[in-house]
Amino acid sequence: MRDLDYLKLLSQKYPNSRKAGAEIINLRAICALPKGTEYFFSDLHGEDRSFVHLLRSSSGIIRAKITETFGDMLSSQEQLDLANLIYYPDRIISNARQTGVDNAEWQKITIFRLVQIVKCVGRKYTRSKVRKKMPEDYAYAIDELLHNDAKDVDKKQYYQEIINGIIDVDAGDEFITALCGLIQNLTIDSLHIIGDIFDRGPHADVIMNELMNFHDVDIQWGNHDVSWMGAACGNTACIANVLRIATSYNSFDVLEDGYGINLRPLSMFAASTYADDPCDNFKIHQLDENKYDSVEPELAAKMCKAISIIQFKLEGQLIMQHPEYEMEDRLLLNNIDYDKHTVTIDGATYKLKDWNFPTVDPLHPYNLTIEEGELIHTLKMSFIHSPLLHKHIRFIYSHGAMYKICNNNLLYHGCIPMNNDGSFVEISNADGSFSGRSLMDYLNQMCIDAYFLDEVTDPVRKRKAVDLMWYLWCGKNSPLFGKDKITTFEHYFVDDKAACKETFNAYYSYTDNKEYVEKILSEFGLGCAGSHIINGHVPVEVKNGESPVKADGKLYVIDGGLSKAYHEKTGIAGYTLICNSHHLALAVHRSFTPGQEYTPKIVSTEEFEKRVMVRDTDVGRELKKQIDDLKELMEAYKNGLIKEK
Repeated sequence: MRDLDYLKLLSQKYPNSRKAGAEIINLRAICALPKGTEYFFSDLHGEDRSFVHLLRSSSGIIRAKITETFGDMLSSQEQLDLANLIYYPDRIISNARQTGVDNAEWQKITIFRLVQIVKCVGRKYTRSKVRKKMPEDYAYAIDELLHNDAKDVDKKQYYQEIINGIIDVDAGDEFITALCGLIQNLTIDSLHIIGDIFDRGPHADVIMNELMNFHDVDIQWGNHDVSWMGAACGNTACIANVLRIATSYNSFDVLEDGYGINLRPLSMFAASTYADDPCDNFKIHQLDENKYDSVEPELAAKMCKAISIIQFKLEGQLIMQHPEYEMEDRLLLNNIDYDKHTVTIDGATYKLKDWNFPTVDPLHPYNLTIEEGELIHTLKMSFIHSPLLHKHIRFIYSHGAMYKICNNNLLYHGCIPMNNDGSFVEISNADGSFSGRSLMDYLNQMCIDAYFLDEVTDPVRKRKAVDLMWYLWCGKNSPLFGKDKITTFEHYFVDDKAACKETFNAYYSYTDNKEYVEKILSEFGLGCAGSHIINGHVPVEVKNGESPVKADGKLYVIDGGLSKAYHEKTGIAGYTLICNSHHLALAVHRSFTPGQEYTPKIVSTEEFEKRVMVRDTDVGRELKKQIDDLKELMEAYKNGLIKEK
């Protein structure tokens, strides 16, 4: 018999055998349903329009469901129009009003078609689950229309009056919008974001708002995410890094309009300090136009250089304070010959393509000037006191982690650091030695401590954790970075491409080897049969013949990526991995162009031997535990240990 106190607590919800038995019947029935469809995205990089479209279109699945439902009954253009209505109901409804069509007739036809799509996408769920996803005001009407029996002549007028009533009270547009939202909600049962929501693209803040409104989402932190998390914790090196990338990629809107970060002190400092410096090597990547905060390219380049120099100084300070990082090779400001305009890197000497360092003291290159110190303090206060930023960061913490084990799949952003011989890299510090899963668990806790640990209670650990956030961004053994070094300085100051080479961790040389992938799965307690590793971080160069499916289908790399900065290199715009009850499939994205059809190509990569039901999932295992608990409760009622009410 289970703990009697627990059963007594359970009896408050199920006060008699009849109610407990009814719940067992319900849970057993749910276990016999097909599993919901999981969607896996990675490396969103602030590309809000592309991601929002993929989310609302379910990466092309809604378009496929329309074809499945109507076939030849609707033309290709009619199907596309219906799909766009589901994705963007407000915009399409507004356009329909302006075309002069009979609005009432259009609404009747549209409601009928949308109800058919809801039936298609909702047929593997319980009526209860579908109803819970309906907007409360229209739940009754939607539920009745969904279960309309065309053969039931007695209710024919009844169903017609539901629709007539909706239109007569001028609720047609709202009802259509509600149906569109329900279709989107039902198509994606759960959403997994495998890292790198931030940087490069125009609006990571918009993406975060979308994720916070989604019904079931989890996030595996990426190195770009952890840089923003570190910035929110007050890590000044992370703050400088975030600002450097934003100024480099013309992402001023997300900072000032999105998060309220005041960039005027930086622009004034940069304009004054680098007044006569063209800062040619820091010119922005003009990928997107800013709507609210347009900055002249010349000033943006000066801002980028100013914050980059500050970043190199702050990073140098961290490296010297933490010898355990083993990153002394990144102390490059003291390797510069300021008279000869050269820099020595890994024993080789290179000519600098920019040797204007007005704020660097050659004798003390990592000391901030008084003005730089005041500037970074002001910027730090702006990050610390941004309400929306902290709302988003708290969500990333509450719904995220370094990794996740879900339905026999292992999800993480970058890698599990490995040595050249295939063993796991071991990291040792005052807290102990960590490798493989224990390393991921340790770093996960340190990330939590960086944000939530009370500085007054444990200032030493708090500072250590906050500093480590920068290491996770670019440290040589960071699972989120996965390279031997980051060559930001070289890209700005050295022309020789050999100096900019970044070598991937040995993990990436083993990703095609099934034996080593299964070794990692075993490290995390997963069996080999039916398990996969799903990660992102590294763009898949499809145009060069690279495949995202590796190790005989045991590992998926789903970063293509969405970022426009990668499209020329990869030849595509990323992937969505889709896992339903029948198969695993990849949706291959194309570059997003507003107003044009953007339906990804969907390719099945693994057919399951038998259909996966809810009972085969993590949710099913939890339901089984609940059933066992309820059986114990019924036994306690039967034996008189607990009195029924």
